[in-house]
Amino acid sequence: MDSLNDLVNIMKKLPGLGTKSAIRIAYYLLNKNDKFLAEFGSLISNLKKGLYVCKICGNISEKNPCNICSNPLRDKKTICVVEDLESLAAFEHAGIYKGVYHVLGERVSPLDGEDLSRETIESLMRHIKTNRPDEIIIATNPVIEGDLTFYTLLDILKNLGIRKISRIAYGLPVGGSIEFADKMTLHTALDARRQVM
Repeated sequence: MDSLNDLVNIMKKLPGLGTKSAIRIAYYLLNKNDKFLAEFGSLISNLKKGLYVCKICGNISEKNPCNICSNPLRDKKTICVVEDLESLAAFEHAGIYKGVYHVLGERVSPLDGEDLSRETIESLMRHIKTNRPDEIIIATNPVIEGDLTFYTLLDILKNLGIRKISRIAYGLPVGGSIEFADKMTLHTALDARRQVM
């Protein structure tokens, strides 16, 4: 039973899984055949193999630059800055945005000792210099950390001569995350964005 307990303990570290959910999944896996478990285990152990961090936007892809940055049909004059990969995936899944992204991979959270690193800011500046966008959409989560990240970005971007800087509207619930929003909520938030500079 040690291996089962070890599995439960490691699954509890996954976001959104408590003890009961971890136990339920562990017993579900226990009842699966060896072929399923081998395939499941192989997918997890090989998850990062063959994936690259896009040198332009920070997205994860099987090629570098990623499929979005290398797509000639995407509007490279509009950059949507998101906090994380989950937010990018939510917009892409909704199919409502045709520009490109920039993934920060960080946020500003003084209570957690988090801030935007020099590397993160430099990466964003390179992306802006390369694309020379007409608009930057800041799509941070509608929570305190998202607001702090927004204002930090606004301070960084304000003197770059970008024609339009906007923020997605609060069609998203306060305290929620972009990754859990449905297509209509994301569409409304994107359409109702407001210019901040």
